[in-house]
Amino acid sequence: MKEYSESSSRKSIFFAGIIIIFSIFLGRLIQLQFLYSDIYGKRSEENSIRQIQRDPIRGLILDRKGRIIVDNRPSYSVTVIPAEFEQEKIPILSEILNLDTSVIKEKITKGILYNRFAPVKIIRGIDFKTLATLQENIEKFQGVDYQIESKRYYPTKARASHLLGYTKEISDQQLLEMRNEYRMGDDIGASGLEAAYERYLRGAKGYELITVNALGQMLGKYNDGKNDIPVREGDDLYLALDIDLQAFAESLMTDKSGAVVAIDPNDGGILALVSKPDFDLSLFSSITPPEVWRSLNTDPTKPLYNRATLTRYPPGSTFKMVLATAALQEGIINTNWRIQCTGAFRYGARTFGDLHVHGSTNVIEAIQKSCNVFFYQLILKTGFDMWTKYGREFGFGSVTGIDILEENPGLLPSEEYFDRIYGEGKWTQGYLINLSIGQGELGVSPIQMACYASIIANGGYFYNPHAVVNIKNKQSGELIKVQPEKRKLNVSENVWNIIREG
Repeated sequence: MKEYSESSSRKSIFFAGIIIIFSIFLGRLIQLQFLYSDIYGKRSEENSIRQIQRDPIRGLILDRKGRIIVDNRPSYSVTVIPAEFEQEKIPILSEILNLDTSVIKEKITKGILYNRFAPVKIIRGIDFKTLATLQENIEKFQGVDYQIESKRYYPTKARASHLLGYTKEISDQQLLEMRNEYRMGDDIGASGLEAAYERYLRGAKGYELITVNALGQMLGKYNDGKNDIPVREGDDLYLALDIDLQAFAESLMTDKSGAVVAIDPNDGGILALVSKPDFDLSLFSSITPPEVWRSLNTDPTKPLYNRATLTRYPPGSTFKMVLATAALQEGIINTNWRIQCTGAFRYGARTFGDLHVHGSTNVIEAIQKSCNVFFYQLILKTGFDMWTKYGREFGFGSVTGIDILEENPGLLPSEEYFDRIYGEGKWTQGYLINLSIGQGELGVSPIQMACYASIIANGGYFYNPHAVVNIKNKQSGELIKVQPEKRKLNVSENVWNIIREG
């Protein structure tokens, strides 16, 4: 009887255990089915939907007459989703794409670190024959696809390399800083207007949602495309540049080293900007081979260097009008003040020469004849501080604010500068004489000199030199006008008339 009781007790415990386990499973099923259905349903949905990135077409760049100077052409890129791709197939893919296996491995490794479910561009700018071969074998490569992108195309004879600039693939460092805006393999403006106006030119990515099965095969648009995010094309830039004038200026500088800058004195618009030697922008329109990049960077003529904005040249006699303006505006001289030019000027133990004997000369005649002796004496009469003050008023010694993000402020000497370089009390007034004729330590850029000439031409107004006049929104058609900074120099109209007469 006792044995029967124990057996019955064990059966009761066994059945109770089964009931408890069943209750737990039933409770969990109810929980998943009703309480967490939204959460897990969403996860399941995400696992069956692939997000296909659609890159925007970069904005065009047009000259002042509406002629396209930077256009786009279609280009094909191959992408890999690291989470889906079988890496043992890298050698086969390498052979089809004619791409080193190490390059593919490196791209995929970076992609895994960034986001293993996001497509990674492993090669860009493939030809149609390679694309056709890939398409024939696409079923062998799960996670491999191609994208139709755009690459820059330059339809005019003029280059304008340093003004227009180029794009390149975003660097790892830039990607870390702008992770929310860019993805691996994206293009980004690297120099010139392409860099300065990147946020306008680039547009905004679109995303197409595609339903896929367990094998990763695409079945069609998710929700009939209602949840897709449309691409926003980049804005167009309309420039002050005249492409014919640019081409002519470039032809004048063939086989020469230097720069040409032409500015509209009425508003500071850049009509032409040339730096020679230059380079072919089409080298950067797709993938730039490492050997091409090395060649450009090691070329002793420095074709990548923008001589129009980064160089520092002594301006010579063209700078004499700064000193004349200072002396006239401050009332130190007037048109009646004259000196006797004998062809040389002696100061201390040194003689400073002139090219000619000009005789009795006033300020107007001194500008007309470029009389050095007049300005040798004038700077000693006017003083170093006043010369520096008016040099700054014209914008020398600081950047002009040109809209291409690369500029040298030049060097405008001052008493403080001489004290720092030569030592306090270790330089004399004789050091100023070379400055009076635009020599010595003085250094200016071609863009600064163009602004200087514009100020004299327009009667005393400084405008920020700028290439872009209007930005056109592709979606709305709205034109955003670029408003350059305008500043009036503290110089009277009478002084400008005297300077211009000279």
